[in-house]
Amino acid sequence: MRSTGRKTRGRDDHRLRFSGRTRRLVAVAAAGALAWGVTACGDGGGDDDKGGGASTAPGGSSLRLPELDGQKLDVAAVWTGPEQENFKKVLAEFEERTGAEVTFVPAQDPIVNFLGSKIAGGAPPDVALLPQVGAVKQAVQKKWAKPVNEAVKAQLAKNFAQGWQDLGVVDGEQYGVYFKAANKSLVWYNTAVFANAGAEEPKTWKEFLATARTVYDSGVTPVSIGGADGWVLTDWFENVYLSQAGPEKYDRLAAHEIKWTDPSVKAALTTLAELFDEEDYLAGGADGALQTEFPRSVEQTFTGGDQPKAGMVFEGDFVGVNVAQAKAEVGKDAKVFPFPAVGGRPPVVSGGDAAVLLKDSAAGQALLTFLASPEAAEVWAKEGGFLSPNKNLDSAAYPNDVQRDIAKALVGAGDDFRFDLSDQTPQAFGGTPGKGMWKVLQDFLKDPDDVAGTQQRLEAEAAKAYGD
Repeated sequence: MRSTGRKTRGRDDHRLRFSGRTRRLVAVAAAGALAWGVTACGDGGGDDDKGGGASTAPGGSSLRLPELDGQKLDVAAVWTGPEQENFKKVLAEFEERTGAEVTFVPAQDPIVNFLGSKIAGGAPPDVALLPQVGAVKQAVQKKWAKPVNEAVKAQLAKNFAQGWQDLGVVDGEQYGVYFKAANKSLVWYNTAVFANAGAEEPKTWKEFLATARTVYDSGVTPVSIGGADGWVLTDWFENVYLSQAGPEKYDRLAAHEIKWTDPSVKAALTTLAELFDEEDYLAGGADGALQTEFPRSVEQTFTGGDQPKAGMVFEGDFVGVNVAQAKAEVGKDAKVFPFPAVGGRPPVVSGGDAAVLLKDSAAGQALLTFLASPEAAEVWAKEGGFLSPNKNLDSAAYPNDVQRDIAKALVGAGDDFRFDLSDQTPQAFGGTPGKGMWKVLQDFLKDPDDVAGTQQRLEAEAAKAYGD
């Protein structure tokens, strides 16, 4: 049941009809952040100790990979749709350069459970792309993951900021290569809606709520939320919490060094409720949002011209793929602004997918060497819907100025970012559909007045997952 305290607003003669049905680097910390430069691709070449042929990228960078004629690799990831197809193009480029044969294995969330069943059955993939830091740690703890070799480490040292290298380190050993990053601190908006409403890009949370009101008054529901996917709601919370509570508290909460009943969590949930409690600000209301999956949340923001079902949608740089699927154009029909500052500074929240070896082989190590190179990143970057933490990827590879600007800010941030909080927790708490943080925040979207109960449920689920 919805809370009786939830606010609703009358529509008068411009009431919209709602349809009932229908995932994760760096937010721009200030307007000037978009002007940060990116190091152009120079010598991205590796020093592979196994020898082999040299491949030359369009930017002139060379990467040495071993000859792997006839060697086979299975690579597992949870990517579907355009993401899967674009990653297959990266794998095809690796096949062309080495002669290896690579098979993509579709995985399901939670991927740790999927891999566990494969390993128990004696058929683990050679490489897996893990979408959570916690999942990388679990793979190491379960003794599934194998350390990378010196060739991989050389590519990482050459192409990645220390912070991104460290995310793939467990107990002092390098296991993960972060190939795909995500800027999870962006709000995308329909430019026609903003123009018609006379709305401007907000910089603070207060201004964001005021902008939502302006869009609402123009006859368009302000915000679309893909609440059927619980990870979307964790991203909402993390951005508010990081900006409001600060990075030190954020790190402590991610490590469960403070409890979810802490006053800082109460403050963040209370802030989030300022939006969630406005029933008419959400496309379809809370019930509609909870039935809307992430791709649909984007689609309903960018279809319908200047009268879509919503004017804004929050999520990462990967929204660009879904914008294109809605037959809208990034930079023209769809633009972005950084997640608004709740505290003194806008949040800087990242996500990413790390390649991890489950079988140690020359082919597997070569694939991770390739994935750590700008050449591999370039293949997907050209297709759009992709962001790389590789500092030697030429930003010209991105298909439009919006993505170029986001990429420049990402690389320019260096080590100054915080990784997705839920992705740092045990997967049972922060990465499982219908359970843990995902489910509790879905319940909170239904009843945003129940802040205390939400805190208690979050703490109970976290304590169970952490084994406290």
